[in-house]
Amino acid sequence: MNQLLKCFFIIIVSTTSLFSQEKNTIPDIEKTYIHTDRSKYVAGESLWYKAYTVYAYNNFLFNHSNILYVELISADSKIITRNTTKLLGGLGHGDFELTKAAGVKPGKYQIRAYTNWSRNFGKDFVFKKDIEVLDVFNEFTETSSEATAESSETNSTNSTTNEKETLKVQFFPEGGSLIQDVPSVVAFKAVDLYGNPIKVQGKVFDSNNELITFFMSVHDGMGVFQLQPEAGKTYYTKITATNHNDIEVPLPAADSKGILLSYNDIKGRSIITIKTNEATRLEHAEKPITLHYKSKGLLYFEEKLALSNTKLLLELPQAELPEGISQITLFDSDLKPQSERLVYVEKNENVKVDLTTDKTTYKPNEKVTVNITSTDNSGAAVPASYSLAVTDLNGEKSLNNNESNISSYFLMESDIKGKVYNPGYYFDANNTARLPHLDMLLLTQGWRDFLWKQDRKVIENPDFKVEKGINISGRVKHLFFPKPSVGNTISLTLFNKSIKTLNKITDSLGMFNFENLDIIGKARVILTTKNKRGKKNGMFVLDSIFKSPMNVSPIPKIPTISFSPEVKQVKQNIYKKYIDFNVMPENVLNAIEVTGKKAKAGEDINIQSNITNGYVVDESSPKFASIFELLEYAIPTLDVGNREVIKFSRNPAGALILIDQNRILNPLVEGTDIIISMLTDIQPEEVLKIEYDNSAVSTMMYGKEGQYGSIKIYTTHNSNSNFGNESPKEALQTVNKHIEGYYEGRIFYSPDLEIIADSKDKNASIRNTLYWNPYVHPDTTGISELHYYNTRVETNVKLSLEGITASGIPVVVKTTYSIKK
Repeated sequence: MNQLLKCFFIIIVSTTSLFSQEKNTIPDIEKTYIHTDRSKYVAGESLWYKAYTVYAYNNFLFNHSNILYVELISADSKIITRNTTKLLGGLGHGDFELTKAAGVKPGKYQIRAYTNWSRNFGKDFVFKKDIEVLDVFNEFTETSSEATAESSETNSTNSTTNEKETLKVQFFPEGGSLIQDVPSVVAFKAVDLYGNPIKVQGKVFDSNNELITFFMSVHDGMGVFQLQPEAGKTYYTKITATNHNDIEVPLPAADSKGILLSYNDIKGRSIITIKTNEATRLEHAEKPITLHYKSKGLLYFEEKLALSNTKLLLELPQAELPEGISQITLFDSDLKPQSERLVYVEKNENVKVDLTTDKTTYKPNEKVTVNITSTDNSGAAVPASYSLAVTDLNGEKSLNNNESNISSYFLMESDIKGKVYNPGYYFDANNTARLPHLDMLLLTQGWRDFLWKQDRKVIENPDFKVEKGINISGRVKHLFFPKPSVGNTISLTLFNKSIKTLNKITDSLGMFNFENLDIIGKARVILTTKNKRGKKNGMFVLDSIFKSPMNVSPIPKIPTISFSPEVKQVKQNIYKKYIDFNVMPENVLNAIEVTGKKAKAGEDINIQSNITNGYVVDESSPKFASIFELLEYAIPTLDVGNREVIKFSRNPAGALILIDQNRILNPLVEGTDIIISMLTDIQPEEVLKIEYDNSAVSTMMYGKEGQYGSIKIYTTHNSNSNFGNESPKEALQTVNKHIEGYYEGRIFYSPDLEIIADSKDKNASIRNTLYWNPYVHPDTTGISELHYYNTRVETNVKLSLEGITASGIPVVVKTTYSIKK
């Protein structure tokens, strides 16, 4: 790491520390954003990513967790692959190979990222991003088959769903409720069956069927209208939309009493209006009301007011609030919330980031120089960390400014419920209507369903711990009894980039812990336990090195977008490009290093095996998120339940489990939590074969321990099960296994195309991502200069720079240039 990067991290850590000291009662909550080089890929390519983890309250890079789990999830909610990404100062990077060998086929996928610590605060703090993997080589066959599938799906939908039900309109009174005799703003949002916005228009009628007002959507199915409900009346709407039947939707009933908040931007001033009716005013005449101004759960200040009139005006103190979504809540004298309004506070941040190339038009294979400046308004350098993706537009006309980016995510998306349609639209500086339309979004999607509505408390005993590094931990017990082995010397020899030997002494519970190990990629670990006399003694019960994945929520089924004109155009352009330059499917695929071979069906893993029932894992086996899913698949009669016990469905207790013949997990001796923990440490891809028996044979082989059935699990570490001439008993006092540490992210290959040296360079010159750099850090003058070579194809190229400054300001800058002969 260079000196500049060290200085950058010092600034981040120091700033965050100061904030934490001032807010020492605030829980340390992390938010993560993943910048990928693209959102659409060709099967066989690589996906490159940069991770930004920030302190949730101020968006400062947060040096808290040092392990980030980044997962690639398929449309059927299966984890295809999982990277354990190392975070340093809140930053990390990695990649996924989107190849058939990795289990990736054309279709929709989701990137999911979280730390173990963030799991304490719920799924709202888990990052998710949709991507698509395209098969451009089977364009015509795919189009035909997908069209058939789409037609079939459409026919099925039409046969079971009334056309009226495909149009859904919801109404959201500003502040939360309608109140009789109080003029109110009512927002609405219209969507189709899949949540996509629909343009609508409608009329409002009262219970006497008299027309009250008209309305129509003005942006993405959203709009507003005014209504002053009268006592004794109810209201309903009649709504029309193209290609949909007319529908009637009732409005929420008006309350007889209440107080509500309203917000308006009047000539650049943010005005808050408190409104009520006379009956409510009289009831609260001698009782003060209170306004709370919060942002991301932090109370910045409050105001106490007397309800002296049915209408009060005051100005929002924007200067006192941070940029992003603020929550204004009105409480009565009993501190019961009466009304709530979300508003967006925009700041003119003192940062200017420019992204330029030395030319606007280049020749194929020509060298490109990119200049990035990161300064404040006075020209002084602004420390920041950026990531740069340079991609072939492949016929796309726009820069995709509507897609999610680091600004839209940290300032808006991560603070409201639900998926935001075209989130980047609200943060495009060239869009003059973005702020009024963002306010409509907060009136609808932010209505009474706000992420920070319930204050987050400091967790005294969190379920999920902060992971500062890789830990190898566990306990040592007596061989045949649960009694701990106290005072044993545990020796750890780690073979990774170098050889390291460490020692620990077991405590009064037999526990030991080698903390914060820096293990990159594949490593070999040897653990031995010796008693005070220096003799091997006891039995290891190891904890999981990395935590098991979170449960995957079902991914909503949405209609394929591969038939949209834009996506079809992209696929056709990529296909034509590959054909013109003779790039066939096998040339797109990344080189794969073969490190081992799965056993073939019917091949014996161990000649001493006497259990007849078994399942052999091979290339055709499905992918599983955990060992528990694999066990349930391999053993139909197994009951894993909520991972509380592993037992055969008709048995009253857990089965005996043997791992590579020498790791015995006996439910009569070990606690079930220990067994579950040890099984969690086994990754599904490490398993070669599973054998099982739930008959008298199991009791004959293992005695009382096997009375409730037995399961043998053979892994890729099986060859290390017995060491030298050690007996199985001695093997229990030594653990020799291969582990995966932090994912070792690859370096993006950017060839010198002015001198094409070999076929690898020729293939690399026909690429959809021309350049990827996850660590763009301007120097002390605020300048960074980068170089790469263009593709051989005549096309238009997009440069996307995303990142965050040391003071927590998210930045997005895009530009384009052309390649022509």
